[in-house]
Amino acid sequence: MMPYKSRWRVDIPNCALPTLLFKSPSEPLGDKKPCFLDATRPETHYFTPSTFRAWCQRFALGLLRSGKFEKGDRLLMFSGNDLFYPVVFMGVIMAGGVFTGANPSYVARELAYQLKDSDPKLLLCAESSMDIAIEAAKLVGMPKENIFIFNDAVYDVDFSPDLEQQGGSLNWGRLLAAPEDARGFAWDDSSSLQDISQRTIALNYSSGTTGRPKGVEITHANYVSNCTQSVYMASLREDDAERTQRARWLNFLPLYHAMSQNINIAWALLRGVPVYIMQKFDFIQMLEYVQKYRITALGLVPPIVVRLAKHPAVKKYDLTSVEAAMSGAAPLGHEISLEFNKLWPNGQVTLMQGWGMTEATCSVLGWDPNEKPTSHSVGELIANCEAMIMSEDGISEITTRGPDARGELWVRGPNVMKGYWRNPKATAETKTPDGWLKTGDIAYVDHDGKFFIVDRKKELIKVKGNQVAPAELEALLLDHPAVADAAVIGVQTEDGDERPRAYVVLSPDEKSQNTPEEDIVKFVEERVSRHMRLTGGVVYLDVIPKNPSGKILRKRLREKAKEETKVVGSKL
Repeated sequence: MMPYKSRWRVDIPNCALPTLLFKSPSEPLGDKKPCFLDATRPETHYFTPSTFRAWCQRFALGLLRSGKFEKGDRLLMFSGNDLFYPVVFMGVIMAGGVFTGANPSYVARELAYQLKDSDPKLLLCAESSMDIAIEAAKLVGMPKENIFIFNDAVYDVDFSPDLEQQGGSLNWGRLLAAPEDARGFAWDDSSSLQDISQRTIALNYSSGTTGRPKGVEITHANYVSNCTQSVYMASLREDDAERTQRARWLNFLPLYHAMSQNINIAWALLRGVPVYIMQKFDFIQMLEYVQKYRITALGLVPPIVVRLAKHPAVKKYDLTSVEAAMSGAAPLGHEISLEFNKLWPNGQVTLMQGWGMTEATCSVLGWDPNEKPTSHSVGELIANCEAMIMSEDGISEITTRGPDARGELWVRGPNVMKGYWRNPKATAETKTPDGWLKTGDIAYVDHDGKFFIVDRKKELIKVKGNQVAPAELEALLLDHPAVADAAVIGVQTEDGDERPRAYVVLSPDEKSQNTPEEDIVKFVEERVSRHMRLTGGVVYLDVIPKNPSGKILRKRLREKAKEETKVVGSKL
């Protein structure tokens, strides 16, 4: 085989993630500027590198002293963004545990699935979601005393009895050790570097190529590698030192997700870039903060790129501080990228698309920062990564280039996951014994060595950056008494996003045959989070197209959806 190889290589330190970021438990870090700030009140609520490390050490020691948590245990975070979210993430890792974050929009059934699968000892939950957390915990038999209320009250109140509230549930501040006890708390990083570097520190849930969400095991080595790779790529820019000095980032993407978690916690801390944390995404609020805090770089997903390019309110705000913009999570069309770039008529910002996966920690493909993107390519391999374009049989490598030389993208590098949590079958199906990750994405390489993602081999639907597994919705639809069979696909929208659409076969009895489509939509809506709702509608069929082995012929349904969309459009 002749894989594509990155033209860059960087030495990867063999250490734990906290060591990469803080050097040691007591190393002077320099506190000239903050590292994390609450976007609603940055003047009073913020961390410098040393105060952030101190909070993390307090949480790590407190966890180990609590009697509820040991090294290797999991802690699940069920909350939106917060100034203390990075403290929980890093504190769990310092304690030798495994962090897993759940989508804060989950309903009890969905949260229960992740609780059962990851089997955490503790659950930290936002105050507003406690009812959901308690219901989910009951479903899996998790003791109520292992659920803690999560908020930022500890910044002002610390760990006093005043933090006990909501029906006897304790505030997570009770898990914080006293500052004087935690000073100098040392995380593991010396007994066996090889053992530590291969230790799992995060379970970021992903549906992979198909099926229900799986816990992606990310190790110290994976995180250290992707941090080092990304910082090295940025350092290639001739004026990187000057840019970094004035850099300010705004975090509005969810921190439970691998992309935001990596970029806005680990990468930012390593680069010394202040991050303003928004508790929840609001488009106009985002624009206000970009203007107010003079944000220099935007980490985006396609739906937000589209809104920036098309929303009339954008012109009311001063975005001249922005020097760079990057979009990931899903492919974005060339035309919308050009529209986005026009927000800066002097040409100072050119949108760069990149590509990565939860299974690759975060990033695999990106752009040389000294090169100006000219197309909708996702760039080239970042340092220390390899790739192959494989034919449909999964055996032959496609070595020719160009749009007609398409195949499944396989990647390999030190940032590729350890495997799927307690799921050797899924791991073996996705990762080869010699480390190649089968991504499920269809790609090609042009004659300049640039990669293009053109389609998905996998059946996942992407809704505003969230993954929706059709199989999960199909299983739920079959729970409806009137549904005999069902198939779900993603219907493309004008902004490049997708909406789940269900094709349903009703049971033959008279009552079922009279079931309105709205009843099916409502049935699903009451049982799933917002991004999984059937916003693409419900269409009744006499039979779901399948092959002889029973596999749904989704391609045929997608073609049908395109025709239906044309008919609707012609009537408007």
